[in-house]
Amino acid sequence: MSQPALSGAVSALEETLGVTLVERTTRKVLLSPAGARLAVRAKAVLAEVGALMEEADALRAPFTGALRLGVIPTVAPYLLPTVLRLVHERYPALDLQVHEEQTANLLEGLAGGRLDLLLLAVPLGVPGVTELPLFDEDFVLVTPLGHRLGGRQGIPREVLRELNLLLLDEGHCLRDQALEICREAGRAGVPATTTAAGLSTLVQLVAGGLGVTLLPRTAVDVETTRAGRLLTGRFTDPAPARRIALAMRTGTARAAEYEQLAVALREAMRGLPVRILGS
Repeated sequence: MSQPALSGAVSALEETLGVTLVERTTRKVLLSPAGARLAVRAKAVLAEVGALMEEADALRAPFTGALRLGVIPTVAPYLLPTVLRLVHERYPALDLQVHEEQTANLLEGLAGGRLDLLLLAVPLGVPGVTELPLFDEDFVLVTPLGHRLGGRQGIPREVLRELNLLLLDEGHCLRDQALEICREAGRAGVPATTTAAGLSTLVQLVAGGLGVTLLPRTAVDVETTRAGRLLTGRFTDPAPARRIALAMRTGTARAAEYEQLAVALREAMRGLPVRILGS
């Protein structure tokens, strides 16, 4: 919607309701006190409309209509080929729409009805969200050629106390997971000041000798082949790992459908270097 059209729609709504919803200045537009109160009710109305549409979708044949799937960036490039192939082969009537965003945005979209289902790292610990675990995958240590830990097996976690560990930017759950692994290894503070917006850039920095990093196992083959001049090392068991799951709104009308999808995805992912969960 263009800015003039939006302004006209807001003005029309103000006239209908008989209250001023926004305060306009030459520099910015803010919600008025009345607008802030009514926005809460408006969100509730939109959520109920979304639930109505979802209920209608559930009454149709399963795996038909639109499915808006949110995926985090550290999962999308490595798992989407499997997801898309499964949907194409088994659910051809399903209109899968993919949205790649960071975890916070995905959860906001799920709560607000903008998204139907999420594929991301858990646990989330968010009320009103039900997780359907798919698999666990180990992290591996990625180093430049010639690094003393390059290619080693049985690396103790304690080495993370001293390594120059490169991280993703803030907002990525993989960054938080890496920091938690470092804390468990006895390291305090942020390991490095150099960060990257994505895993591809991260491994390029490692290849250039700026440090080392942690990669989830599903990303290793794609990223290390693309970057070159890299070695990988495996941690001693139990290796640091992350859990990947589907997440849906608790009580969604399509819960049975999403649970069936989770079962199908677990089967489709058996060829990946992961530990499949559930039945």
